[in-house]
Amino acid sequence: MHLDVQDLRNFYYRSTLGRAAQRAVRNRVLGMWPQAQGMTVAGFGFAAPLLRPYLKDARRVVALMPGPQGVIPWPAGLPNVSVLCEEMLWPIETGRVDRLIVMHGLETSENPTAVLDECWRTLGPGGRALFIVPNRAGLWSRSDATPFGYGRPYTMTQIETQLKRHGFMPERHSAALYQPPNSKRGWMKSGGLLERIGSKIPAIFPAGVLIVEASKRVHAPTGHSKRLRLPSPLEVLKPKPVAEPVTGREADAR
Repeated sequence: MHLDVQDLRNFYYRSTLGRAAQRAVRNRVLGMWPQAQGMTVAGFGFAAPLLRPYLKDARRVVALMPGPQGVIPWPAGLPNVSVLCEEMLWPIETGRVDRLIVMHGLETSENPTAVLDECWRTLGPGGRALFIVPNRAGLWSRSDATPFGYGRPYTMTQIETQLKRHGFMPERHSAALYQPPNSKRGWMKSGGLLERIGSKIPAIFPAGVLIVEASKRVHAPTGHSKRLRLPSPLEVLKPKPVAEPVTGREADAR
């Protein structure tokens, strides 16, 4: 079940814990995709907090928000780029997206298969997608005080297996939110340090979210193929023999 868009906005923009979570996840995303100049960037679910760095250089930015969640105008103070859409029918042409970010769109969906099918359809050749999901082993998936405590948490094996079944090839992975989902001042001050330590020693501090980068896998055509023979340049330039005119008995015989 999708969370209400107002609750998501209040968490990420109006709470101390939400702003810290936004910063931690966005830093990981920027580490993997530092720029998107001239590209079409889309986000599905509530990925708007992660799309702002690309507004300046990207050719186009679209924040797709599913109907059960609701939509808000975004970004504030700039022309709106957010769109209300159905989970299984996005208002984007096939193969149009170069970079896609999915956050709070897969684990809360009642039809994740349709979501992944739309991700595959809209992603263009050479495009990449980032899937950000709650970590089953992390503390954030066990807390109702954050949006990551709702929906289906994943292990790394589970999310990669699901992506492969829908035509994606996992390329690399990362993680974020090593600090506990606690808004007390002490945890907030040590949040940056815990993020740095956790990224180096994940066994001690399990991450709150998993981030998987995947590419669109296109299968080779199947069936019988016919080999096409191209003539060499010498064969093209070589003059063809001209047939001699038929006369006399040969003409009468024909």
